[in-house]
Amino acid sequence: MAPLAKMVPSFGGERPGRGAAPSSSGRPPHISLGGKGLMGSGAKTGLGGKGLGKGGLKRHRKIPRDTVRAITKGDIRRLARRGGVKRISGGIYDEIRKAMSDRLKLILKDCTIFLDHSQRKTVTVKDVVFALKRLGRPIYGFDQ
Repeated sequence: MAPLAKMVPSFGGERPGRGAAPSSSGRPPHISLGGKGLMGSGAKTGLGGKGLGKGGLKRHRKIPRDTVRAITKGDIRRLARRGGVKRISGGIYDEIRKAMSDRLKLILKDCTIFLDHSQRKTVTVKDVVFALKRLGRPIYGFDQ
């Protein structure tokens, strides 16, 4: 019968004495992949993969909500206190949220006009400063 070493296929570039010899059980030698698995890094397994692109599994699905509700009653109360208001009616909170979202839409509409003209996609501080100046409410201290 032929020696066992001749029956084991060669895995390319192995030197004798460096793990290329078969074990006493007759199995081929273990080949190290340098800490990597067959599908990439062994440390990053589980949901999501490498996090590149839009595909893949998602752990949490984002639920679209009315984001103006994120401005809480306490936030509005603190702003009113800073403005000198002592007592606030209960029905005023929704009105303030609506007024704030309308004002923000006006400012962002002007900002998008500036973005379209300069062929950019990122809103800068200067865009907001120019939009507020155009609406008649200039803000100072952001001119750098």
